Amino acid sequence: MAKDSDYGVNDLGLKIATVNGTGSASANGLLLQALFRMGIPVSGKNVFPSNIQGLPTWYEVRVNKDGYTARSPDFQLVVAMNPESYARDIEEVVSGGWVLYDNTRKLDDEFRRDDVTFLGIPLAGMCVEHFQGSRIRILMKNITYVGALVALLDIDMDVVKGMLQEKFAAKQHLMDANFTAIALGHEYAEEHFDCPLPIRLEAMDQTRDCVMVTGNAAAALGCVYAGATVGAWYPITPATSLMDGFTEYCHRFRVDPDTGKNNFCILQAEDELAAAGMVIGASWMGARAFSPTAGPGISLMSEFIGLAYYAEVPCVFFDIQRTGPSTGMPTRTQQSDLMLCVYASHGDTKHIVLFPADPKECFEFSVQAFDLAERFQTPTFVVSDLDIGMNDWMIPKLEWDDSFKPDRGKVLGADELEKAENFYRYLDLDGDHIPPRSLPGVHPKGAYFTRGSGHDKYGQYTEDSDAYVEVMDRLLAKVKSAADRVPAPEVYRTDGGLGVGIVSIGGCHWAVLEARDTFAAEGVHLDYLRIRGFPFNETVEQFLKDHDTVIVIEQNRDEQLKNLLLLETSCAKEKLQSVRYYGGQPLSKGYVIEGVTPFLTREHEEAKQ
Repeated sequence: MAKDSDYGVNDLGLKIATVNGTGSASANGLLLQALFRMGIPVSGKNVFPSNIQGLPTWYEVRVNKDGYTARSPDFQLVVAMNPESYARDIEEVVSGGWVLYDNTRKLDDEFRRDDVTFLGIPLAGMCVEHFQGSRIRILMKNITYVGALVALLDIDMDVVKGMLQEKFAAKQHLMDANFTAIALGHEYAEEHFDCPLPIRLEAMDQTRDCVMVTGNAAAALGCVYAGATVGAWYPITPATSLMDGFTEYCHRFRVDPDTGKNNFCILQAEDELAAAGMVIGASWMGARAFSPTAGPGISLMSEFIGLAYYAEVPCVFFDIQRTGPSTGMPTRTQQSDLMLCVYASHGDTKHIVLFPADPKECFEFSVQAFDLAERFQTPTFVVSDLDIGMNDWMIPKLEWDDSFKPDRGKVLGADELEKAENFYRYLDLDGDHIPPRSLPGVHPKGAYFTRGSGHDKYGQYTEDSDAYVEVMDRLLAKVKSAADRVPAPEVYRTDGGLGVGIVSIGGCHWAVLEARDTFAAEGVHLDYLRIRGFPFNETVEQFLKDHDTVIVIEQNRDEQLKNLLLLETSCAKEKLQSVRYYGGQPLSKGYVIEGVTPFLTREHEEAKQ
């Protein structure tokens, strides 16, 4: 049941419930961007079905003056536009909150609550009166509720109108229609309700050095800046928009202005296995190549991923995680591919994996992934999720060092090969477990067989046990040596904290930070470590040693992060406790607080004894 409302300025949760395929995304995006331009910290979460149209969809807006970006823990205002989901939507409003709905159709008494204020506006009726054509009426109904929210929340109308002018500058008829719809909703709200509501908005100056972007768009830009020129993929939710972004950026930045020639290659394969093969082939030739996919794609790519690991071909894969198993719920978020990516393929493998927490890190880790792949000559994974990848995030402006030079690792050029007495592709010459490699066509001395079958350190075919073990041991040592090259864990220490530490990963981070601040305000101080890369380094090991109880917070059913820590560190099993949420929604601080509190109580009782 709904909780009591906390009223405030620039601090609210807004949920908009509509029908998929009715064009509400544009209206909701307009609303989010307007708040951002008012300088107010804001984030948006799109909860949409996997069908094309017809089923309920929701858009959640979190406004928080302190900059918290995790999913809103509660909703003060719900815009209920879909009668099919009225019961659920109205139930989620906090006590003392508000429901904005279309009263063109009478609201059944069964949906009403005595502790909630209902704001009825004849949205459909007004649109029928002022617009011609069923499609335009549906679209403008969404803009009309935005107009009402402008009045109810005290959103700057000039900002909204300015955005509409920017968007429809070349389409006067659409601009006129949108202006009419905005005015209809605004005027009705002003005439019939006390505006603004107690949860009103005020302009701030907290977004000046920030941008609104999705994780997939940021990752795509990172691929461009990293020097990637080849992308191969098979369409899959929620990863397709990453390749869409890369395609757009390449057409802007990778076309020769003199000749019009494309300095890039983007291939849609017949399936994910083929896409992985294309990436490996391009990488073997010396290009920086990648493939964006989701869990089902990683499963299908696994045979080729194993080939790249054993043949030591650098390549990059993006896994934008969604719910599983099988095709699961493809439009819901989860962290259920940790084990899959770390150990992808049959046989003994172990991969470099990076875990971004927001679009800023999606950009940065994309660049690092290509460097790591080539430095260590191995598949490297950037493991994001749907919430990070497809939702709108407010992040600091992305920065770039123009002195950046790609780390190509040990690549022998023609001069080096000419001087070499011999070249053996898999021979470790300097004891760092990484042999030099050559690129096809550079020099005859650089020729070798790329073997996915049994080979020795000289690149020769073998089924000799000792020779095979020698190569496999070196591969393991090579990947382990990347522990101090992957993004370092973030550690948050406290003075006088309990013997309890929290560990999390990826998109859980922001909910954990907010929950940790809530605990601190109550006098409970918790150490916290966020893992950002695998293999784990000594910092992770030390954090686990320093705490009597370690609470692992993750978004999957089977405790994958916890089990990965047990497998890859010396931590005792009895130390690790699990807090899991795997319902497909982005994590909020409420789940964290609810899950952590019992362990804090137990720790307190044990300390007294």
